[in-house]
Amino acid sequence: MSVKIKRSFSRVSLFAMGITALTACGGGQGGMKIGDDEYAVVTLQSDSSQQSQKYPASIKGLQDIEIRPQVSGFIVKLCVDEGAAVKKGQALFQIDPTQYKAAYDQAKAGVEAAKASLETVSSTLENKKMLHEQKIISDFEYQTAMNNLLSAKASMSQAEAAYTAAKQNLEFCTVTSPTDGVIGTFPYRVGSLVSPSIQQPLTTVSQIGDMYVYFSMTEKQMLALTKSGSSIKEELAKMPAVKLQLADGSIYNAEGKVDAVSGIIDQSTGSVSMRAIFPNDQNILRSGGNGNILFPYTINDVVVIPQSATVEVQDKKFVFVLNSDNTVKYTEIKISSLNDGKHYVVTDGLSANDKIVVEGVQKLKDGQTITPITLEQKKAKFQQALKDQHEGNIATAFN
Repeated sequence: MSVKIKRSFSRVSLFAMGITALTACGGGQGGMKIGDDEYAVVTLQSDSSQQSQKYPASIKGLQDIEIRPQVSGFIVKLCVDEGAAVKKGQALFQIDPTQYKAAYDQAKAGVEAAKASLETVSSTLENKKMLHEQKIISDFEYQTAMNNLLSAKASMSQAEAAYTAAKQNLEFCTVTSPTDGVIGTFPYRVGSLVSPSIQQPLTTVSQIGDMYVYFSMTEKQMLALTKSGSSIKEELAKMPAVKLQLADGSIYNAEGKVDAVSGIIDQSTGSVSMRAIFPNDQNILRSGGNGNILFPYTINDVVVIPQSATVEVQDKKFVFVLNSDNTVKYTEIKISSLNDGKHYVVTDGLSANDKIVVEGVQKLKDGQTITPITLEQKKAKFQQALKDQHEGNIATAFN
């Protein structure tokens, strides 16, 4: 019995040692390396790289319209809630209409009185005219009757103007939205006394069917986009679609289009203000928000390498270049400040057809001789080793 237990224990120990040895063959940052001197090597090629530049941006509605009262009075009703979507002409606030209703009724009565007076004066003038033609009354008396008619017509016009003003003031007691949009905050509530001269508006209505996103780029960057000699309109039409990164880091689901460039360069910052327009069908974007514009561009004839192929020393990047005699050279490179988190765009230090080690670089030294293999060979050996290990072929798992 003890012999069987000892043999089983030996198999388990050997299997565990195999796992440890297999793990130890991994290379630095780049994963497992099969064989003591075998390293995965790739031949670099010139390529183009899609990049994007990030610019801080502010989001605005097509219109942010301040809503102010046109009559004075106490607010008696809030017809909508903050943040509500409203239609043009929809009631927003109700101001106490009592005094304006009284003035309206009085003006309406004044119109009726002026109308009656005008009809009386008109009838009198007709009679005076007939008597004047028969030489029964004097010219003076007839002229007086005509003057009375003119005066009655003027009084009628005054009464109608007063009626129109009173009617308008009564209508102003119901504050309505001038456009479709979304309501802002309410600094005044029911019971607040408001007037046309209040410091803050009652609220703001923002048109958010489409949204403007404002951002700035340097004069040099703008010139690189617009120096072809075409008109600004033609240059804007050729600009690529831009994306919007929201405040939470997510990318907005619709692309925007740059539609305006400021004609003035800010002397204090050397920047140029630009504007992009984005659709906002789902009302995700709100006026006053912030984000980042992602402006795409393409870099041609560059070398792109995986980040796992680099070693960083004091903020400098290095790679191991394979020489013709299979020794590696510790080589400093320059990279673009922009990257996708997985690759670097090399701006200096490497060129097409150079060969570099892409995995296990942390274990390499300058001038070391290696056995270069391709990524496909490395992967095949790795899979075979796992297979041998799984099947218990410990003797062949590390050949």
